[in-house]
Amino acid sequence: MSKIRQPAVAGTFYSSDPKKLNHELDILLSVSQPAQILTSVTGIISPHAGYIYSGKTAAFAFNTLKDKKIKNVIIISPSHRQYFDGISIYDGDAFETPLGIVEINKEIALRLIKGSNFIFFGSVGHKEEHAIEVQIPFLQKVLSGIKIVPIVIGDQKKNNVDDLANQLSKVIDDETIILASSDLSHYYSKDEANLLDSIVEKRIRDFDIDGLQLDLENRYCEACGGGPIVAMMKAAAFSGKNKSLILNRSDSGDTSGDDSQVVGYLSAVIYGD
Repeated sequence: MSKIRQPAVAGTFYSSDPKKLNHELDILLSVSQPAQILTSVTGIISPHAGYIYSGKTAAFAFNTLKDKKIKNVIIISPSHRQYFDGISIYDGDAFETPLGIVEINKEIALRLIKGSNFIFFGSVGHKEEHAIEVQIPFLQKVLSGIKIVPIVIGDQKKNNVDDLANQLSKVIDDETIILASSDLSHYYSKDEANLLDSIVEKRIRDFDIDGLQLDLENRYCEACGGGPIVAMMKAAAFSGKNKSLILNRSDSGDTSGDDSQVVGYLSAVIYGD
């Protein structure tokens, strides 16, 4: 492997020490057991803040993947550091975390690019992006031998999101799922955040994709990874998987004790019959 994306936020968002990271993940997963066990999963929504803040909420989603015969996880994130138009699939060979190396499935990546005017191979958006990276140690804990397809959406305009959804619908199956990486509202009071985030929660629970997309466009609610969530849900719907289950919702004030300016988090699972 000639090009491996090195950790950018190990030591800040999560521990850079493998033993400490393993222990941290074990605790988070043990205290975040979903009430309902699903036989199959098409996609999950997971937050991407530091584990101390959003790790428990994220763990609910990753627990739904345990004991599944999943070989590939397509991880979609917003771009926090760079603005660009289009959708960037990392052009390297693998991602590395303190728990080891996870290979990129280039075959699936090529299938996603083929026929798209917006999806491309590149490093743009990936160098310092945390929203993909923080998901990978969880995946390494709950699934073995997986490959990933790391995707960053630049501009989350409708054309880009809809094109990605269409392309994703061509590659997902029982062995290939989608992970939409997203936090919710940022820096409102706890009460204000709850009002905004409850809109996102309801749209996902009702599997109301168009409603969610319109609410995000009109700024009735917030989700930095709203585009990834919509793309994942649309791809699932195209494939006949149109059921959702909200697993957990929280905010940073639950950990910090400061409710004056919080960041919202949600985990959910998308599935079919």
